[in-house]
Amino acid sequence: MLARAIPGRIVSDEIVAAGAYWYRKIPHGTTLRIVDLEGCQAVDTLIFDAARSDVRYNAPNTVKLAGSVYVSKGVVLYDDLAQPMMTVVEDTVGRHDTLAGCCSREINVVRYGQPGKWSCRDNFLAALGTLGMNGRDIPPNINFFMHVPVGGDGEIHIADGLSKPGDFVDLRAEKDVLVVISNCPQELNPCSGGRPTPIQLIHWQRGH
Repeated sequence: MLARAIPGRIVSDEIVAAGAYWYRKIPHGTTLRIVDLEGCQAVDTLIFDAARSDVRYNAPNTVKLAGSVYVSKGVVLYDDLAQPMMTVVEDTVGRHDTLAGCCSREINVVRYGQPGKWSCRDNFLAALGTLGMNGRDIPPNINFFMHVPVGGDGEIHIADGLSKPGDFVDLRAEKDVLVVISNCPQELNPCSGGRPTPIQLIHWQRGH
């Protein structure tokens, strides 16, 4: 149903298992749809300039230019050089996190007293390793569907996700980009409901 609702030609349509990673080049002008199939799943995402891996998604630039710590429809995701990378052109949730970064086994030990089975940092390292990159190439990432409320005094916490089954976000590439995703395996906090679930990734382009 979701695939048929897309107003263009589908280039690829994939299911990413709970806790798994994924990466793909998304050419300029095409769109990546991220679908939360079962709801309450966090999707940690890195974006790189496809021609220059040292230029990547920059959370402070994005927040400053959006005027908000949350990403929603209409927000442009900017790189280190303050150039547009992707634009959120559709969004059925309305709030995505720019603050909390990715989970790691190390911070799990500090916060929860145990490392957990796997982490988004592990996933990013595995994905980037196949692309000739390493831990130095992991900037603060964006977390689609993750709910991180910010209080009036600046306090934050990771809360139960807002996304429902079938919710999605569409990201249009404003230049050739490389998108790297960790379908978050976190089981120790509510970001994935304590039970990570699969997502669907649909790469599509508008017809001519």
